[in-house]
Amino acid sequence: MTSHQNRLVPQIRPEFEREVLEAGVIGDISRPLSPWERLAGNTLARRVLILVLLGAAWQGYAVWSQNPLMFPTLSETLATLWTSLVDGNLLERCLTSLRVLLVGYAIGIVAAAVLTMLAVTTRFGNDLLSTLTSMFNPLPAIALLPLALLWFGLGEGSITFVLVHAVLWPMALNTHSGFMGVSETQRMAGQNYGLKGLRYVMLILVPAALPSILTGLKIGWAFAWRTLIAAELVFGVSSGSGGIGWFIYENRNQLEIPSVFAGLLMVIIIGLLVESVIFRTLEINTVRKWGMQR
Repeated sequence: MTSHQNRLVPQIRPEFEREVLEAGVIGDISRPLSPWERLAGNTLARRVLILVLLGAAWQGYAVWSQNPLMFPTLSETLATLWTSLVDGNLLERCLTSLRVLLVGYAIGIVAAAVLTMLAVTTRFGNDLLSTLTSMFNPLPAIALLPLALLWFGLGEGSITFVLVHAVLWPMALNTHSGFMGVSETQRMAGQNYGLKGLRYVMLILVPAALPSILTGLKIGWAFAWRTLIAAELVFGVSSGSGGIGWFIYENRNQLEIPSVFAGLLMVIIIGLLVESVIFRTLEINTVRKWGMQR
């Protein structure tokens, strides 16, 4: 016998075809969802439900306490809010506050971008950013208001200064943290393509660190919004007209408590709209669409 004949040949398995058995009853996957399950699966509906429950708790507590001077009902607050928007000057005050806020917010974002790009491209910039954030990030923005009044006077310049301080450091910290978290594979890919300086930052680091950048934008917005209201409550009037914080302060002095609550409710509504419309839309069309965030 030859070695070829001694080689074992695998047994050939016979071909066969299985008959299709009865599938039986399909499970819950084919069951239509109940109205409650549809509601639970809708993010907007869940959030609206939470707001309704909070509003009901507000109304119930105000009716139970029976002290409109200290805690007006939700219905009275909503009626005052509508009157202030239609017949009053609340809408103008809101536009004044948002205009000042957007100026300070934009300047803070640009300053944070410059500091962060300097930090990721040079060793000196990294040391500079670490030192400055350690010094100024724990410092409340409103604490700088007395100095701002001395340097820039009573007006928009002082408010803009404290807004830039409120936005700059959280934005720079989150962006720098995102850049430091970019994988070495992505970094080497950019370097292999010959990317350096600003092109390296914009084409490699920014897309990879976008979740952290968006977080910094949201935190910076929240800090700036509450700093603005606090600053307006302190001295309020800028360029002859006060913002929404000054609206709250004026009505508090006149004991118009429903108007005070209407101003506070307007602050909350603007914050909800910015968070739920602008930032959520930005996240859906970027980091969630690209699979970088759930």
